[in-house]
Amino acid sequence: MRVFQNSDPNEWGSQPGSSFRVSPWLALVGFVGLCLLVGVTAGVATTPNVQLWYHSLNRPPLTPPDWLFAPAWAVMYTTMAVAAWLVWRRVGPGPQLRLWGWQLAANAVWSPLFFTLHILWLAAVESLVLVVLVALTTRAFARVQRTAGWLMAPYTAWVCFAAYLSIGFWWLNPA
Repeated sequence: MRVFQNSDPNEWGSQPGSSFRVSPWLALVGFVGLCLLVGVTAGVATTPNVQLWYHSLNRPPLTPPDWLFAPAWAVMYTTMAVAAWLVWRRVGPGPQLRLWGWQLAANAVWSPLFFTLHILWLAAVESLVLVVLVALTTRAFARVQRTAGWLMAPYTAWVCFAAYLSIGFWWLNPA
């Protein structure tokens, strides 16, 4: 899969016998689409468990209202996608985008752990792994392009807050 290989995006499709060339705008749609797919998948894991199970939990202080999560995550997924696209445009697929892929995969794991499997301690631990991966990705992106780093900054802050909530839910609901 080309996304995880080191190559120049300007050379994609220019190999002998290849007529395929990646449009930058199509790549942007792909980055946004991939992130929103992770978000939709999280929503599918979350929705059936919110009304009964989630509302029965003791909540940590500062827990936002339920309606805030979907728009906040939509913004985060969009900005992280644009940041990845900017890095891809600058250096192509490489270590920065592999790191981005790992943080996106870790992001995708949290909702099923918490909302579907109800394993709060593991979701809390996983949220800390996510914080580290997002912080490393933000730093790597900022080194390539300052704008990409700034686009990741709200996501980094949000993931830190989400880790606080995740740990708080585990602490307040030990069963």
